[in-house]
Amino acid sequence: MTYTDPVFLCAFLPIVILIYNVLPQKHRWGVLLVSSYLFFWSISSKLIIYLLITTGIMYVAGQWINKVQGERDLKLKEIEKEHKKEIKAKYNKKTKSIAVLSTILLLSMLIVLKYSNFLGTNINSLFGFLKIPVKLAIPKFLMPIGISFYTLQAISYLVDVYKEKIKADKNLGRLALFISFFPQIMEGPICRYSDTAEDLYNGKKTTYTSLTFGTQRILFGMMKKLLIVDRINPVIIEIFDHYPNYDGGIVAIGMVLYTLQLYMDFSGVMDIVIGIAEIFGVKMPENFKQPFFSKTISEFWTRWHITLGTWFRDYIYYPVSLTQKCRDITAKARKKIGNYYGPLIASIIALFCVWACNGLWHGDAWSFIFFGMYHFVLITIERLTEPPVKKLLEKTKINSDAFPYRLMQMIRTTILVFIGELFFRAKGLKSGLNMFGKMVFNFSFAQFGKVFEMGIDVQDIVLVGVVVVAITIISILKEKKIDIRQSIANKNVFIRWTLYYLLIVAIILFGTYGIGIVHLDPIYANF
Repeated sequence: MTYTDPVFLCAFLPIVILIYNVLPQKHRWGVLLVSSYLFFWSISSKLIIYLLITTGIMYVAGQWINKVQGERDLKLKEIEKEHKKEIKAKYNKKTKSIAVLSTILLLSMLIVLKYSNFLGTNINSLFGFLKIPVKLAIPKFLMPIGISFYTLQAISYLVDVYKEKIKADKNLGRLALFISFFPQIMEGPICRYSDTAEDLYNGKKTTYTSLTFGTQRILFGMMKKLLIVDRINPVIIEIFDHYPNYDGGIVAIGMVLYTLQLYMDFSGVMDIVIGIAEIFGVKMPENFKQPFFSKTISEFWTRWHITLGTWFRDYIYYPVSLTQKCRDITAKARKKIGNYYGPLIASIIALFCVWACNGLWHGDAWSFIFFGMYHFVLITIERLTEPPVKKLLEKTKINSDAFPYRLMQMIRTTILVFIGELFFRAKGLKSGLNMFGKMVFNFSFAQFGKVFEMGIDVQDIVLVGVVVVAITIISILKEKKIDIRQSIANKNVFIRWTLYYLLIVAIILFGTYGIGIVHLDPIYANF
């Protein structure tokens, strides 16, 4: 059962909304919790045990940390001022040990389930290369949907409790709901406890505004998914599975279409998730902010999968860059290479850690690691060249705020993103390199007509083009800070509901349905 499944949209979700609003407010959080476990069971069956274990680790470790912090506070009230620093250090060591141990447990579960095959295969390859007569048995595990997402949420909760940004929740049910809320369990967004826990537990009644605004968002996401993502999928599969049969021009088409598919799929699912949450009065963080208007790769990653980027920033980048070792490097480098490039060394070290983790988080393959390193190199080059580029612009009197220059930056960034997604989608690093080589050394327009032999026709291309143009116009308006949903809500009832029905009819008439249609599962659910 996925978010665009008729069973989910026409049965499961309406029933949950109905029961949620019929019951008294104090019981509504329980409806969401039971619904979340039922939904998770429907997609992962007995693998729900891992979600329960994660919840148990969060609860026990959080309470343990809180208890130690409480003991510390009582002790501090009883002792003289000169001993307080020593007591703080002693208890901080205890809470840090608990946080580290619980994080290791959570990561170990993720690593065993997700990376055992990758690690075992590569170790066996290394043994073979070194002529070591040992071959490890590689276990096979079934991986529950969403484990990469909810594990990061669990870690952020424990770290925030340890840092005393939040208090550990004594209510096991509220904590269980925070980590399992059914709209976000498959693909996020990756929420912090302070983002959603109270909203989920408060049980706000569904209002006309929350229902209509939430439904708007759901329909917008479904349009992306059913009118674009599934429709172009046969072409993408054909090109990436059989790229040796085609020249670089066809490979380039596959690269662009996959980037379009990935964006429409992931942002579309986020629209559906955020819309469903809105119906229940839960405000979720946005995960996309018009990423293809970015002028640099750094900016792109502040607009794409925002909650993952902020998680890596807060729990990897800052902790690494603020270690004593990095501080020492920065202090020495400042004296030798100045105030800009000096601190940049520590920043690059932290960036490397972030992008190594980012690549691996997406999957257990060298192509994902290459994807991470690709973006690490691009962002590093951006930072290293920022001062000379700024000087060059000043010297040549080029206005960096002028539209032509910004447009050039956006086109360059988009092309670099396309190339990264080619390696991201390719079946292995070798395939990615071969496909890139075809685009560079064997590009032509000669085979473009073969696209129509891949399960798509002129009508499909026209429909996809129209929808992409419509979404682009909406994105431009959003970039200009125009609240489109509020603008629609302010229209008179006839115009407002005409727009709603037009969108519903478009989805029904032009959505990908019928015999022979293969619906693509949410792409990021596989990560």
